[in-house]
Amino acid sequence: MMAFSSEEEQLRKFRNDEIAQHYFEVLRTLISKKSIFAQNIGLYDVAAYLGEIFSGVGAEVTIDETHTAPFVLAKFKSPNPDAKTIIFYQHYDTVPADNDQPWTDEPFRLTVRKGYMYGRGVDDDKGHITARLTALRKYIREVGDLPVNITFMMEGAEESASTDLEKYLEKYRDDLLPADLLVWEQGNRNSKGQLEITGGNKGIITFDLSVESADVDIHSKFGAVIESASWYLLNAISSMRDDQGRILIDGIYEKIVQPNEREMNLIETYAIENADSLRRIYGLKLPILESDRRAFLKTYYFEPALSIEGISTGYQGQGVKTILPAQARAKMEMRLVPGLTPEYVLECIKAHLKKEGFDRIKVTFTLGEESYRSDMSDPAIVNVIELAKGFYEEGVAVLPTAAGTGPMHMIYQALGVPMAAFGIGNANSRDHGGDENVSLADYYTHIELIKELIASYE
Repeated sequence: MMAFSSEEEQLRKFRNDEIAQHYFEVLRTLISKKSIFAQNIGLYDVAAYLGEIFSGVGAEVTIDETHTAPFVLAKFKSPNPDAKTIIFYQHYDTVPADNDQPWTDEPFRLTVRKGYMYGRGVDDDKGHITARLTALRKYIREVGDLPVNITFMMEGAEESASTDLEKYLEKYRDDLLPADLLVWEQGNRNSKGQLEITGGNKGIITFDLSVESADVDIHSKFGAVIESASWYLLNAISSMRDDQGRILIDGIYEKIVQPNEREMNLIETYAIENADSLRRIYGLKLPILESDRRAFLKTYYFEPALSIEGISTGYQGQGVKTILPAQARAKMEMRLVPGLTPEYVLECIKAHLKKEGFDRIKVTFTLGEESYRSDMSDPAIVNVIELAKGFYEEGVAVLPTAAGTGPMHMIYQALGVPMAAFGIGNANSRDHGGDENVSLADYYTHIELIKELIASYE
């Protein structure tokens, strides 16, 4: 196993690596091409560009434009008829970079400052595409034929709950299988410098709650005798959760698949989130709901959470307008864990509101994904963990799940392949925020790790 390299050494190797520099320019072009599912921008253009890049280096490329976001498969075949297969799951769509977020430079122009690259998608997820393709090309040039089949599976709707991915997976299941390992889209080093290797994520259901209490807004002099849409909605929301964050909806906790001892041990050993760090990072002004470390981690990783994304009602203009609002609306979400499906949770919410007397509330489903959790003991995942230890001096952090959300459950249900997430990000990569960034040293280390992963199948 190679010796650990300093950041300066990694930067020097990156600058002197012809293949890495070539695909860095490809990344520059990818960043410049907006591909935003939520705004229906650039999906076909970027899918076609990826097709050109991969077919130009010998991949068998399929671009399926059946649904809103094209689905791209790029397959590299080993000459060994008994070769196993690695799937790289990626997405080429990004979230927007609108004026609500401050950027030091133009978000859709790749820039480099003090050893970091910046741009929308450098971490989530376009930078991972070029890093992994760089590793494959380096292996072929330096060693020769691939010892393992490699498939890049790239979708364009991940940031919008992977719309239509299930249909593509059903269509291409036989083309993707059998496979030994699926490497997830991205991952990061934590604040201790450890590479996080995770095997799952939470699910989600998002929904709108709305109510109309009258035909028009009413003078607030009637506030003592007339209920407003605002109070009705707020009381309905309050009935769903207590002041400690526990969900009060019947049927939720009874269905949860509790973590086993190994999963709890992994979280207690490797997870670094804690109440004090959250206070410091976000400047929290309100109380933390769980301060005991074990309870904090169990709740964060293994329990559902009900949250208000936004509330709109009444007059928001300058000065005062004394009214009882006739309409109120809230955007809501619940993060899900194994045992909870979006469909089941939606029915529980409707039943709860009816039971509590809030039958005037309209519940509108907006999106949903189930959760997935791995115990990280599959030999293909153990291989990744052992290889990674040779590249990160601070070590690795092995977690059976992350608290974020993605289509892991959907993909596992379709393919049944062991999955591991790890990547080029850092603790402050600012995915979805302004100045999204990746360290160039981390980018190059990931290239080396993926190349070593390929070699491990020799």
